[in-house]
Amino acid sequence: MSNQEEIFHNTHNSIKENINNIMERVSKAAIRSGRNAEMVKVVAVTKNVEADRILEAINTNVLDLGENRVQELVRKFEELSNKTNLIGKSINWHLIGHLQKNKVKYIADKVKMIHSLDSLGLAREINNRMEKIQKVMNVLVQINVALEESKFGIKPYEVEDFINELRQFNHIKVKGLMTVAPKTSQPEEVRPVFRELKKIFIDISRKNIDNIDMVYLSMGMSNDFEVAIEEGANIIRVGTSIFGKREYV
Repeated sequence: MSNQEEIFHNTHNSIKENINNIMERVSKAAIRSGRNAEMVKVVAVTKNVEADRILEAINTNVLDLGENRVQELVRKFEELSNKTNLIGKSINWHLIGHLQKNKVKYIADKVKMIHSLDSLGLAREINNRMEKIQKVMNVLVQINVALEESKFGIKPYEVEDFINELRQFNHIKVKGLMTVAPKTSQPEEVRPVFRELKKIFIDISRKNIDNIDMVYLSMGMSNDFEVAIEEGANIIRVGTSIFGKREYV
């Protein structure tokens, strides 16, 4: 798998048209959940997307970008910094994939939020790195709601104890929860996963734990973001629906 190359299919719609379509769908899903589109942040997932294509999304005012891999984030951070400065855009990078402790140092000064906090060791490393640069990192705790062996994340029954442990870190600010739902062709099948994460989110919110601020619920991707929004998501992570379908060869 590591040697595979991703090729983007040419699609009839431009990136701008794709984004407009997504925003319309976000708006309708938000209304169904009693909210409006402005309450839902769209993070454009830029995995294996080159800088010029990402710039098209930025020019359509998608300013939150998500990367799975540290090396790719660092490269694109450098590539896009000068270009975005020239056009007067300020972008926010999100690390949305699994993060190894030895990679934290490369992104500590680059990302707005880490979505994948899943261990005390990682929390300690993030805290130490942020202390050195006298900043605070916003993080989301990743929950493995469906208990999939192939997925990272804290088990639902461990969440409260884990979050209580995070109170000790002054250079981390827990801003909410994240999950990756099981892959399925039927979005309705994962509605219970999103509903369960929202329940955990509410339960933690009600406990008023120091240094824990339940603001963001990051769940839903290209194939299921509408269901996620209906169940309370206010961050969705969308790649294929923006940049086109990808195929591994």
